[in-house]
Amino acid sequence: MKARIIVVEDEPDLREAVAEYLGANGYDVATAENAAAARSLLDAQSFHLAILDIAMPGEDGLSLGRWLRSKTQIGIIYATAAGTALDRIVGLELGADDYIVKPYELREVLARVRSVLRRVPQPAAPQAAKIEAGARRFMNFGGFQADFDGRLVTGANGAVVEMAKSEFDVLEVFLTRANRLLTRAAISEAIGFVEDPESSRAVDIRIMRLRKKIEADPANPKFLRTVRGEGYIFSLPTGDSN
Repeated sequence: MKARIIVVEDEPDLREAVAEYLGANGYDVATAENAAAARSLLDAQSFHLAILDIAMPGEDGLSLGRWLRSKTQIGIIYATAAGTALDRIVGLELGADDYIVKPYELREVLARVRSVLRRVPQPAAPQAAKIEAGARRFMNFGGFQADFDGRLVTGANGAVVEMAKSEFDVLEVFLTRANRLLTRAAISEAIGFVEDPESSRAVDIRIMRLRKKIEADPANPKFLRTVRGEGYIFSLPTGDSN
């Protein structure tokens, strides 16, 4: 099945160029000129990935992305103007998977789309899910349980811990490499980022968000510890396992 992508961009020429290029590279692409049109499309059909321009008239891309992230685990790439680092940081804090800086080359868009889609959970057919249900992979840590196949985390009371796809990506990296020192470069590589200063910042933001959700005291973490000048270690308590 072709991955379905929605491109939300108010510049007609750029919108159509991105759609045509991604379509020529094997994707099923829909377009919207603003957030209102995008909401109508997103309510009517499912997509694997959204490319959202941040600076649009009316509702901006950050607001649309926040709404999207509250409803689904769709991959999100923000398009931001050069020099607006604040928009990129806010976008990452809202759960975006990546961003591109305008003006950009179409080959860069394609590379980032491919990278994000590798990390987006693909919907399984109902029968396949039924067959595999008995072989799901789980890991317990403290009072939490991570379901790697269902891509969700539950607390001691069974309540689901709301977690963006990008946050679960990082958590899975730590849980499958517990009690090992991981550099930012290693984490970036594991989740499909190219290591650079912005990627390191993106990793730090995801870790900060994770701590708020799984640590009783995020300022003094029990699980996700910082090793100054080196990276991070996820300390798996004795007795916790798959």
